[in-house]
Amino acid sequence: MELFNRFFDAAGAWEMLSRYAHVLSGITWIGLLYFFNFVQTPSFAEMSAEGRTEAQRKITWRALWWFRWAALVTFLFGLSIIAVQDDMDNYFSGQRGTAILTGMLLGVTMFLNVWGVIWRAQKVIIGSAERVAQGGEADPRAASLAKPAARASRANTLFSIPMLFFMVFAAHGLGFWEETINSTVIYWIIVLLIWAFIEASALGYIGGYDSAFNKLAFDDHRNTIIGGFVLLAVIYLIGWEIILQAA
Repeated sequence: MELFNRFFDAAGAWEMLSRYAHVLSGITWIGLLYFFNFVQTPSFAEMSAEGRTEAQRKITWRALWWFRWAALVTFLFGLSIIAVQDDMDNYFSGQRGTAILTGMLLGVTMFLNVWGVIWRAQKVIIGSAERVAQGGEADPRAASLAKPAARASRANTLFSIPMLFFMVFAAHGLGFWEETINSTVIYWIIVLLIWAFIEASALGYIGGYDSAFNKLAFDDHRNTIIGGFVLLAVIYLIGWEIILQAA
């Protein structure tokens, strides 16, 4: 069967299947991320404490199962795509490689936020709600973990907008530019500085969880969406149009 010819070669069947699984699980992951931020969080703000607790136990818990495992599967199949490449230097060079690496930086950060911050906090928060529903005492850690989880989730939402652009851009958008680009050193300095500031702010390392930036970018999901497109515009217009494509 043609499917099994050069199965593990670059551009072979394994890479094709890995890309399919990567995209399918990625849709699940990002879709649930948007559900949490655009639907659940605003809805919870309008619900009674009892209704919110019940929703956390019956809906959020199930959604988080799909959310965190979809993030892991997306990450693993992304690594699988890279693993079958036979020329890493060429794969990550030029404009395609720069776009892939930009998307990877944001995507891996989002994955680490899911498992390192959001899920760890939500286990305690939802576990506390379960204990209360069964007549027990609330976990004293739950209240203090709500803000870190919320900030990391909003940071992921903001990062997802440029991340998705550059992942799609790497596969379908490169025909608009010359094959060669300028040195990427300045580009990466700018991207890494912006990325580090946003992520460190969301983790509370710059000015705490209620810093002026966090309140502006993360308190309202509409501002988070705007922030994502602003970040995309900065990386694209300054990074690609001015730095990488300048004559």
